[in-house]
Formats: sequence, C-alpha cells, structure tokens
Amino acid sequence: MNQNFRLDALRLRLLCALLFVLSACAQVAGQTPAPASPTPYRVAYRLSMPEPLSHLFEVKIEVAGLSKGTHVDFQMPRWSPGRYGVFEFAKNVQEAQAFGGICPPGAKCKRWEIPLSRLDTQTWRAETADNIALTFIYRVFADDLSGTFSQLDARHANYNGHSVFMYVVGHKQDPVTLTIDPPPRWRIINGYTTRANQHQFQFPNYDVMADAPTEIAPDWTLDEFKVEGKTYRVVVHSFGEEGGRRASLARDIEKIVRAETKMWGAPEFESYTFLIHFDPTARRGDGMEHLNSTQLITTRTLASEEGYTGTLETAAHEFFHVWNIKRLRPAGLGPWDFTAPVNTRGLWIGEGFTNYYGSMMMHRAALWTERQLLEAFEGTLAEVENLPGSRLMSAEEASLLAAFLDRASHDQRTNLANTSVSYYPKGELLGFALDLLIRGRTRGRASLDDVMRRAYEEFYLRSPNESYYLRGRGYTNEDFARVASEVTGTDMSEFFKRHVRGTEQPPYEEALRYVGLRLVRRPDERQPFNAGIKTQEGSITAILPNSPAERAGLKQGDIIISVGKTAISEGRWRDALNTFKQGERVPLTLRRGSQTIDTHLTLDAPDNFVYRIEEIKDAPKDALALRAAWLAGRNL
Repeated sequence: MNQNFRLDALRLRLLCALLFVLSACAQVAGQTPAPASPTPYRVAYRLSMPEPLSHLFEVKIEVAGLSKGTHVDFQMPRWSPGRYGVFEFAKNVQEAQAFGGICPPGAKCKRWEIPLSRLDTQTWRAETADNIALTFIYRVFADDLSGTFSQLDARHANYNGHSVFMYVVGHKQDPVTLTIDPPPRWRIINGYTTRANQHQFQFPNYDVMADAPTEIAPDWTLDEFKVEGKTYRVVVHSFGEEGGRRASLARDIEKIVRAETKMWGAPEFESYTFLIHFDPTARRGDGMEHLNSTQLITTRTLASEEGYTGTLETAAHEFFHVWNIKRLRPAGLGPWDFTAPVNTRGLWIGEGFTNYYGSMMMHRAALWTERQLLEAFEGTLAEVENLPGSRLMSAEEASLLAAFLDRASHDQRTNLANTSVSYYPKGELLGFALDLLIRGRTRGRASLDDVMRRAYEEFYLRSPNESYYLRGRGYTNEDFARVASEVTGTDMSEFFKRHVRGTEQPPYEEALRYVGLRLVRRPDERQPFNAGIKTQEGSITAILPNSPAERAGLKQGDIIISVGKTAISEGRWRDALNTFKQGERVPLTLRRGSQTIDTHLTLDAPDNFVYRIEEIKDAPKDALALRAAWLAGRNL
C-alpha cells in the first residue's frame, strides 16, 4: 500500500476517535447492515463527464477511515423523494470497480483492484482486506431530463442526485464532499453554489447532497432578486423562442416568493435557486421540490403563453414545498429507506395542500384573477368527482399507495383507474374545503394558514430532532388533526374521520356558503358521454363498472377504429361518441390484437359532469367579507 495512504488514513482515524461522541453510525432502518464503525467515514465524491455524447456520467467515491478485514457496501436508491414510483436507478449502473487506497488529485498512483461483488439489484460489496481506504468507481447512463432522472448530452449535464450517486450503507449520515469536473467552458449551478466557477461542495450528509439537483452547461442564464434579505436565483436553460420574457419571468416569480413568504415568514436558508428548463424535446414536463431549490421542466418554449404561465404555476407549487413537505413533513419522509417503497400516510397534506396553496398563491401574487382561481378549483372538482376511485380510495390510502400511483409503470394490466385517486387533487380539495370550513366556523378568526404555521412551528422548529437529517420530526395524520382542532377551537376529528380516512365527499356546499358561493353540477354540454371508456395514446386503459362499455364487452387494450361512420384518429373518439344521444345504439369497430371486432353500445344517461362555482345572489355582507379575507390570505 502507498505509504501516503497509510499516514493519511491513520491521521483520520485518530481524529475521528477524539470525535467519537459526535459520530452518527446508527444503521438506517431497512438498509443492508454494514459492519459497525466507531467513527464516521470520510466520504468524497467526484463526478465527471468526459464523453457527453455517450450519456455516461463517471462517479468516483473515495472512502477513508475503514477497519481492516471488513467490507464496505455501496447502494443505489430504488426511488427518490418527491417522486415515489420505484424506478430502480441501479439498472443504469455499469462498469463498477473497486480499488485499494485513495489517489490524491493530480498524483500518479499505482492502483490495485480489490474484490467487488454485487449482492442484489442495488448493492455492491467491496472487501477491504488490509486497506483502510478505498476507491469505488462506476458509470451511470443518463438521458432523461426530468425532476427524477438525469441527462447528459452535448447540450448540458443535468442530474438529480438519487439517480446518479450511491451511498455507503450505514453511513448516509456522514459528511460528504463533492467535486464536479465539467467539460471545458461548461458552468455549474445548484442550490449550494456560493461563488462563480465553483467545482467543490460540502454537505452534512448524503441525503442533503442527493437533494441538490445541478445544471452544468455553457449557456444557462442567471437573474437574481432579494426578498427580506434572502437571495433568489432564477436560472434558465432554454431551447426555442423566448420572446424576450426572461426578465418578466424573474419579476413574476418574485411576486410568488413575496406572497408565500408573507404567509410563512422568512425561510431559514440564505439563498434559493429556481432551475428552469424550456425544452420542447423533453418527454414530459415536471417540477420537483428540494430544500433550497426546485427544478422545473416544460415542453413549451418560454415565448409561448402555455410555457410561461405553466412555469409560474409550477413555481408557485414547488416553492410552497420549502415549508410544506421539505421541512414540515409527514412521518416517513426523511431520512429514507431506499431499499423499500415509501411508507407515509400524509402526502394528501404534503402534496395536496401544496396544490391548493399553489393556486391560492397565484391569486395572492396578483397573477390570477378571482375567476381564474375558481376555474382552477372547478377543474379539480371535475377531475376528482368524475372519478369512480374517489369514492373507493381515501386520501390516507392514496398516500400509502404512492409507489403505485406516482408515475409508476405497470406492465400488467390493473384496475387502478377505477379504484384509485391521486393524493394531489384529492388533497387539494380537502385543503380547499378545510380552509373555508375553518374560516366559516370561526367567523374568520382562524384559517388553514394558521394551522399550517402552527404545525410548522411545533413539528419542525420546536420538536426534538428525530434524526441526523433535519430539524424536528415528521407528523402523523392524528398530529395534524389535533393541531387543526387546537388552532380553530373546534373539534375537527369528524372531518378527518369521514373525509381523510373515509371516502365521503367533503362538505363543499357548507364550505362555499360561508364565503357567499355555491357549487353547481351539470352534464358537460360539449361532451356529456364517456360511456365508461378511458383511453391513453389511442388504447383503452380502463372500462368503468356497470357502464355501456362494460356491457358491450369492451376490454383494456382495445383500440377504437371507428365510432358510427367516423374513422377515429388518436384522442378523437369522444367527439364522435357525443354526436349520439342518450338511449341510441352506437356502432363501434375495435382492434383487439390481430382481430377486428364490430360491436355496439347503448348510451346511458350523461356520465361526464362539469362543476361551476357561482356567487350566491344577495349573499350576506359577512360572507362577502369572509371571501375577501380568504382571497387576500388574512383573517377577520
């Protein structure tokens, strides 16, 4: 072994022995146990991208402070926080190797390979033998621009840490360093960048490092603004027409920041970074929350109205996560066990309430009119209340099944389209109703804003730290119900029993009446009939029970070729169906595998409804005052 390695490691072990009381060597539940270590490891990551066209990141992990005659396990996460489908990031790992010792930067060292074995789909084991330091190297294929995956190509490198970096099992809590080696003239930016041309970063643990999405490219731009002494950076990486809108985008994001910090108070970070991509070639749009940054992807150009307004709406949602879910968090969200799917009951609050407040903040920031705000809630009402799964799956169960529902892929056919509902819109409507109920029942003295602030103070700021990861602790649904009752001075347990753990529809009528509004439900005039059919990309994905489609014998996987005499192009079948009336027989031609099938269905009563939130004529003045306070985000 190189003598420099031995001396360096010896100094580290002596120092760590003196700091034994500060060590955080407890095993994270569910991870493959590593040999007990009396001291933290010194863990250093290096990320390089020598051939961008190959889409291959090269990752080097140097680990020092090892015990002789043991082993070190490296593990790739199976999923990442914020997107709870299990994606198995290890499937893109290749060419893993392990070597004894650590070669200092710039030095020429003779490396010796040490035994490395793959224990399971996500775990590699390096045998240390007589080494007290080792180097683990691997490559990761990355060609997906999203809030979950990573991309490396000739244009840029963009990574989300969980899809690129393995962790040392049993040592996720240890401090880590990261060095990034970009191609010439490519610049690095993330939420932890503090100076120009920064290539090295320090993090208190793996979880924080992996939570820092990073853009590395020659051509991103930066706008900055300050709100109450905090710095906010708007980083734009754009492809396509921009229409001169970068400056106005930063100004409108500042309005959102001001509206949200007005509700919550000053955040605890010193700077926050919006990483925004306008890329029409991206497979889908996305947004992902992080401790002091967010990553937004839109498939529209900055010049387009859809791209511009959609980015603002996503920014309002993701920035609200600074408090709700990243710090004020349901039990089970951090630190994480990446060997099993997430297990939490509170995503209807973490994501659903953030949906609700994302819309509210667009109005409070004066980016939406009152009518636009109500139309957003009308759309969510139609989405949830037209869904049979909303009457079968509770908000709590939807949270527990996040691994099945959050962009998870299903090779087998499932009935989830009929039996499930997303915690995003379900929770949004619960937040909408709960806010109005609290305001109405307390005559404007309290609001959901007060509940959120109280929960943040109790569970994040004041509770003892339950782990190395963050301040405070995760809350349970029971905790949140208690806080809601205490803040409002009314017993809210029945609401949680019936509408959170149960599937009963929230009391929209009562909630809206408090603010002089009412809910109207009527058949969709344009498309009143679905006939129990759901499609995606031209193929039937679900048949609703007791529907005309079920009685006609339609199946998942069928492709609709024609309706009546109208040949169907992708997505146009509903227009043709709605040329018929209730009680009429509708001829259908389907493709089922290699067969062509002619059949018909008979339309029942309309099954597709729209929802409209309307003003109550002659509503009392106190209701109008309460509505004004709700819209402005204040109490009476």
